[in-house]
Order: sequence, then structure tokens, then C-alpha cells
Amino acid sequence: MSNATTTNVNLTKKDADPITLTEIAAQKVAELIAAESVDEVLALRVAVKPGGCSGFNYDMFFDSEFADDDVLRDFAGVKVVVDPQSAELLTGSTLDYSDSLQGAGFHITNPNATRTCGCGNSFS
Repeated sequence: MSNATTTNVNLTKKDADPITLTEIAAQKVAELIAAESVDEVLALRVAVKPGGCSGFNYDMFFDSEFADDDVLRDFAGVKVVVDPQSAELLTGSTLDYSDSLQGAGFHITNPNATRTCGCGNSFS
């Protein structure tokens, strides 16, 4: 009976995952964090900043400082942190990593984006 209650709970924006990492993306981020060789705990911060040819840019970097209202998630041991404003624009997004003949890199699939530019780093 408690399972039915748990599955019917409405998630608040703070409870919802603003972004999900694929297994491959989590592995690559873990490799990059390990290569940093620092003593502090690092998380991947994913943010949305004004700018770019479509209105907003994605920004990703390693961070060791977190605000009380940041949304923090763990994917296969990789901590991901998103500020509340970015979380609203990212909710439901997926971060993936690919390594192909055309190049290697991270890519965000954002269901909230109504328009994206050719570079894939800007959206509206």
C-alpha cells in the first residue's frame, strides 16, 4: 500500500531531476573528475546562461561549492548540481556523451527548447 502512495506523490521542482546523465556521460564525467586530482569533492555543475544565437547557452564546469537552494543529484557516483533558475529550463533534459568520427563531446537533449542553433550549445 505504501508503494502506491510513493508512486503517486507529486514532485516539486526541487524533487524533480532537472537533468539526467546517460551511463556513458556519467562514465566520462567520472573520468574527467578523476583526472582533476584535487582533494575536494567535485560535482558537474550544469547551468543555463543568457546569450548565444538562440537566447540561452548551456554551461558545464566542475564545482566544489553549492548553494542551499541548488538541486544536487547523483548518477552512478557522479554528483550533478544545478541552480534553481537553470533547473526550470532544464527539467526533463538528458546529458549524453558520444565519441565518433565526427568528434567527441557532450550533448544536452532538452525537451523545453523550442529552437536550437546549429552548434547545439544555444537554445530558446
